[in-house]
Amino acid sequence: MNMVNHKKIKCLVIDDEPPARDILKKHIAGVEALELAGDCPNAVEALTFLQHNAIELLFLDIQMPHLLGTSFIRTMKNPPKVIFTTAYRKFAVEGFELNAVDYLLKPISFERFLQAVNKVLQINLTGSNHTITSTEVASEQENLFLYFRVDRRMVKVFLDDILFVESLKDYIKIVTSKKTIVTKQPISSLEELLPADSFIRIHRSYIIAVNKVDSFNADSVEIRKSELPIGRFYKQDVGKLLNSSSGSRHANDAIK
Repeated sequence: MNMVNHKKIKCLVIDDEPPARDILKKHIAGVEALELAGDCPNAVEALTFLQHNAIELLFLDIQMPHLLGTSFIRTMKNPPKVIFTTAYRKFAVEGFELNAVDYLLKPISFERFLQAVNKVLQINLTGSNHTITSTEVASEQENLFLYFRVDRRMVKVFLDDILFVESLKDYIKIVTSKKTIVTKQPISSLEELLPADSFIRIHRSYIIAVNKVDSFNADSVEIRKSELPIGRFYKQDVGKLLNSSSGSRHANDAIK
């Protein structure tokens, strides 16, 4: 799987507006997992560039002269992964119909850019077509990671290190076995990126790593001496997953 060896993702920026290209190039430079291979002002130049370079991810503007970004993708038999960028919301539905990884509305903040990149990282980590052995699954889980912006730095967090995540209004606190970081991001967007078999939302303000639970009862779970509440609307799903993980027939009863 691609990211186990931390291979960088080669990107191409396609936008007819130089300031927009500059912003994306700056964002790409701020993420260790990405490598800028080039930038083009239109789809015609991009087509020539793609014929001579192996690109894995396009940051593609939709509203461009001569050929729309969406039309450009339709001309390609096997297009790279695509994150559409545009100033117009009306193109969103069409973008997702073309299996875009994400759709970024200009002006593009670094936080929103990072959310889209993290989606690409997860696809690269889980998108292999070969049959995966149990040993590979265990090894892969240890190497999965996401990037978070903390102050002016990009911080890599391995998923296997995460104990739990707490929502703090517009921010989240990510508590790991090695450190605690706070970053501006809604908890719901992070929930979409975390593997559903390893993490579960137990409360509107908390997501936990299932294999880090030390004990639990009907109202709370305990992880490294932190007692976290189980929300009323989450109890059924939490009970099922903890029951499955613990292998105990009494686990589901304990959480009712």
